Parts: sequence; structure tokens; C-alpha cells
Amino acid sequence: MAAKNDELNLALLRSEIRDSVSTFTEKLIEKLGENLKSVTIVGSSLTDDFVPGKSNINSVLVLAKHNLDSLNSLAKMAAPMRKKKLAAPLLMTPAYIERSRDVFGIEFLDFQLIHQTILGDDPFAELSFTKKDVRLQCERELKAVLIRLRQGYIAAAGQKRLISDILVSAVSGLVPLLRAMLWLKDSDRPDRAQAVFTKAQAEFSVKTDCLISARNWRHKKVRLGDNEIQQNFEAVYAATDRLAAIVDELEE
Repeated sequence: MAAKNDELNLALLRSEIRDSVSTFTEKLIEKLGENLKSVTIVGSSLTDDFVPGKSNINSVLVLAKHNLDSLNSLAKMAAPMRKKKLAAPLLMTPAYIERSRDVFGIEFLDFQLIHQTILGDDPFAELSFTKKDVRLQCERELKAVLIRLRQGYIAAAGQKRLISDILVSAVSGLVPLLRAMLWLKDSDRPDRAQAVFTKAQAEFSVKTDCLISARNWRHKKVRLGDNEIQQNFEAVYAATDRLAAIVDELEE
């Protein structure tokens, strides 16, 4: 077994999630046994972006090996996890992490910046990445966001609520991308989303006010008129398109 229950490193977790994470991890130890090597909390639950009762608690589990028994054990825990706002964990092995640094640099850089390993060895602290791989992933992901925006707008068929949801999803996904772009420029990477947008605006000369506004719709019921939703869509699309052009020109 990876560790005893009383060896959990919970002290640096915010008080609102500590009990849920502790119970979750103890269940993991019980169900996964020796196959569980580490448990790491990642993302907004470790920052001031966290909204109790609304934001999910995200985690990465490192396993010795992938097997169906582990998946079945976690599937049986899914319902109580949802009640505690615990998102389905990402499952990785040490070999998977090592072999994926070239294709998941954006994600791993974000985990490396914002994480707390509460059980076992830290899987992200010592990872290194090449700027060539990260720049290429940033370009690919930004152009994919543009495709999703176009397709989503068509599929929404003018329904404002759906267009709003598409914008919120797209803008939320831009936060780790922008952190990676700041990393490419050897610039500091804030942990809070709004600070990331503000820093990116200064670093890349791209207007990000529309991105901040759209992201703030996540936990609110926003009523926008037809002209407003179209203006917001155009602004978010233009900012994303500009970022894609900028990352295309970044030196590796």
C-alpha cells in the first residue's frame, strides 16, 4: 500500500475540501491497495478561484499499472464522489507520464504549477519540457478551440444559452493554454484565472476583457440580448484567433 492513512499530507489543502479529500483518499487506499502509488490534487481547488459547493475538486492518481479492477473500483465510488464535488480522477502510470511529456506539456505544466501531492511521491515536480513541443501543442489547441467555436455556434442554432455555454467552456480551456504561452516567454504564470488573462493581455497585446467576462458567467445566470451574445462571441473568437497567430510566430 502506498501509505498509511495517517501519513496523508493534507495540511496545505484549503479547509473546505480537506475532509472530502481525506475520505476519498482513504477509500482509494482501501480499494486500490498496492496499485495506488500517489494521489495529487490539482487545479482551482488549490487557488482563490475555488467556489465552495460549485467548483469541482480535481485529482491525478498514479497507479503501478492500468487494469480493469481499478477502473471498476473507482466506478463504484463515482456516485459518492459526485456528491462531494470530486471529479472523476485522471489515472496515469509513471511510464505514461514520462512518455507523454511531449504531447501533454500544457496540462503537465499546469499540474506542475498548481498541485499538492497528498499521498506518495510527487509525480510532477521534476518533469521537464521542451519549448518546441509546448509551442506546437499550444498552436494545435488554439486552432482546435476556433474550430469548436465555429461548430458550436452553428449547432446552437441561435439559442443564446447554448452559445453562452460554448463561450464559457472555450474560455475556461484557454487558462492553461495562456499559462503555457507565458511559460514559452519565460514569464511568471499566475495561479488565478483573471490574473492569467491580465498578464497575457500585457505580454501579448491581446484584449482579454471579453475572456474574463465570459469566464465569470460560469456560476451565474446571465441574460444577454441577441446583439450582446453575438458581440461577445465575436470578441472571444477574435481574441482566440489573435492568440493562435501569436503562438504561431513564437520562437522555440
